[in-house]
Amino acid sequence: MFSTGIGQSPRQRVISARDLSALEREIRLAKQRFKIAAEAPVFSCYEAGRDGFWLHRHLASRGIENLVVDSSSIEVPRRHRRRKTDQMDLAKLMKLLLRHHAGERKVWSVVHVPGEDDEDRRQLHRELATLRKGRTAHINWIKGLLAAQGVRLAVGKNFLKEMGGARTWRGEPLPPFLQARLKREYQRKLSVEGQIEEIEAERLAILRQSEDPWVQMARDLMRLKSVGVNSGWTFVMEFFSWRKFNNAREVGALAGVTPTPYQRGDMVHELGMSKAGNVYVRALLIQIAWAWLRYRPDSELSQWYAERFGQGGSRLRRVAIVALARKLLIAFWRYLEHGEIPAGAQLMPLSL
Repeated sequence: MFSTGIGQSPRQRVISARDLSALEREIRLAKQRFKIAAEAPVFSCYEAGRDGFWLHRHLASRGIENLVVDSSSIEVPRRHRRRKTDQMDLAKLMKLLLRHHAGERKVWSVVHVPGEDDEDRRQLHRELATLRKGRTAHINWIKGLLAAQGVRLAVGKNFLKEMGGARTWRGEPLPPFLQARLKREYQRKLSVEGQIEEIEAERLAILRQSEDPWVQMARDLMRLKSVGVNSGWTFVMEFFSWRKFNNAREVGALAGVTPTPYQRGDMVHELGMSKAGNVYVRALLIQIAWAWLRYRPDSELSQWYAERFGQGGSRLRRVAIVALARKLLIAFWRYLEHGEIPAGAQLMPLSL
């Protein structure tokens, strides 16, 4: 869809996915249709999704000012049931793009596009996270198949040997086809574990040998007690190695651990953390916050948590850990950006 402004009847065309030559042609024909100069600037947008950022980089290389938009930030009617079609979505995006370039900067959230090298550095820990989920899925599937026969076995190194001696609730051996299926499932688990070990070894070699500044940043963060290889690497590659934050508020918002107050008349309550940020960082951050309380109880952040929430119930402490996680992430940012060691934190010798 092409337009030159609000009130202008748009020009709509269907272009096949990844057909860049057709896109170039339609842009040229649109300029002729609206009688504007061939060198006139072009502004565009699309929703972040499966295609990632390659299209944005292509458009930028052609001199087109493009925006990648967070689809969850696009305003929609609050009706229980509402109409939704691709045509309506396209018209909505066009209107918001025109409003954005007219000066309304809060009509949506624009995704900060990483550089190609920055994006590539995410692959290692993201693949690790996927493989670990896969390993858990294989283990759970094996346990489920055994449970259906009234059998309980640990899925460890001796699983195949123990499976041969397992007996069902009747006292009989496991059925032959089930045993064959369990063996194949176990082999898939072993295959995934082998890939996990390979990637962990590759990451460890990089941490030991590389002199790149982003690797040094990860090593610096790992020196803080309670921050390990997984968390230190992920925080740096997802956050600190390529994003520039102007203030602490931006740090918390990008991780999705900012509060979401809700007020309507006399009713005021908190909806919890926004969960609008980076899911990889947020999941690890909550774990690190609990570890920080355990290993650094004398730190300023741990004492703040204990004074404010230590006397509350278990539910309050679980909810309040998000506030500690946000403060902890901000402390990590200040440590890496300005060299401010968190109050009460302990720097450990790095052993890799």
